[in-house]
Amino acid sequence: MGDVILTMKDIDKSFPGVHALDHVNLELKRGEVHALMGENGAGKSTLMKVLTGIYKKDSGTITYEGKEIEFHNTREAQDAGIVIVHQELNMLGHLTVAQNIFIGREFKKGFGIDDKKMNEEAKKLFDRMHIDIDPREKMSHLTVGKQQMCEIAKAISHDAKVIIFDEPSAALTETEIDQLFKIIRDLREKNLGIIYISHRMDEIKVITDRITVMRDGQYVGTLITAQSSKNDIINMMVGRVIYEDPKTHSMVPEGAPVVLKVENLNAGKMVQNVSFELHKGEILGFSGLMGAGRTETARALFGADPKESGDIYINGEKVDIKSPLDAVKHGMGYLSEDRKQYGIVVQKSVAENTTMATMEEYMNGIFINKKKEAETAQSFVDQLATKTPSVDQLVVNLSGGNQQKVVIAKWLTRNSDILIFDEPTRGIDVGAKNEIYKLMNKLASEGKAIIMISSEMTEILRMSDRIVIMCEGKKTGELDIAEASQENIMNMATREIN
Repeated sequence: MGDVILTMKDIDKSFPGVHALDHVNLELKRGEVHALMGENGAGKSTLMKVLTGIYKKDSGTITYEGKEIEFHNTREAQDAGIVIVHQELNMLGHLTVAQNIFIGREFKKGFGIDDKKMNEEAKKLFDRMHIDIDPREKMSHLTVGKQQMCEIAKAISHDAKVIIFDEPSAALTETEIDQLFKIIRDLREKNLGIIYISHRMDEIKVITDRITVMRDGQYVGTLITAQSSKNDIINMMVGRVIYEDPKTHSMVPEGAPVVLKVENLNAGKMVQNVSFELHKGEILGFSGLMGAGRTETARALFGADPKESGDIYINGEKVDIKSPLDAVKHGMGYLSEDRKQYGIVVQKSVAENTTMATMEEYMNGIFINKKKEAETAQSFVDQLATKTPSVDQLVVNLSGGNQQKVVIAKWLTRNSDILIFDEPTRGIDVGAKNEIYKLMNKLASEGKAIIMISSEMTEILRMSDRIVIMCEGKKTGELDIAEASQENIMNMATREIN
């Protein structure tokens, strides 16, 4: 690691009702990968938004390349060489890869745009990153992983000196993560300073040099990664011990009735003859690699996508589910992996989102009983320990973990007996994960039946009573938790059945 390129000292920032940053410190060196960690709502994103000019700090100093600076917008930050690669990709699907990389900075030829020159420059960037992407390809045709690589290429094209990676691996496969790490190591060799925001503890240990931890908007401390254990980091993040032991035996009572039976479900290439049963009080884990068909199975089951054939039985009775409304009427709730697109309306309040699935219960004629709605929402805020100034707060202003809790509250108000949790803790820190795990176990103990789709092996082994494994649209195995291990799950997850 080289000399210090960036220092943020005593950064303070408040919003109405929230002290988001309380004298936070961060130091970044050239040629360093520096992790920024903390629970959802700890202030990590706010700190980065202050750095890049999206928010104006209330007090404190930012020193960059030896000079005190304050950017007024992201363009100023980019021009100075500080760039964010966002978790939510900002690419335009109808444009080519090269057009996306140089949007707003196009090469000109006379009065027109020089696409040939842009393609050549994009190709140079990809060669430098050692990745094979055609600059002329439409962005919408690329996998999420390759779109992420294009975001990184775009950042490098700004002649970046500091790159901020915000949850870069959340939607990547293991192979794509390996490729990402190679690129990050190459950037480190070129003496760039890298800030790496992630909740994935194993990644942090592999890729970073130092770790700065935040909690409740405050700076907790900075660790040297090689000298720190996973428990050291977790304790600093949450201020309490969290245990991640796998489940050793099923918690489902013997003879528990089958509440959901699926026979030979077919829905396109990604759902082929899938059959399984779900018992009352059971957490049934769905495991498999990216593209295995787990989400597609859940969406077909819930009526979000049309099924071609197959039978669904709820409490022994054959049901015809053609839409999510049908599924909800039959006592099912679905927490999508993409909570912002399908789970919540971010520009509405916590109260409005909580009662969205049961709105008819809060109507007095054509008017909504706001007092009753607020009371219900507050009861779930208390029950789920949701961090929000009030139930009137817009959901867009909550952290990812707290947004997820609002989605869960929405389905709990419906008192759904069958709950599908699709990647329930994606993008959520270790403390919020633990709270959601406790909640899921509590729901199961009360007799709710849960399907949990997860790409995290530790989560599958910790939470499931039984595990269904899929590969390329087909069910390739089923294991009781007592006989499950990472090895036999992975064997089944990579074994296609013809």
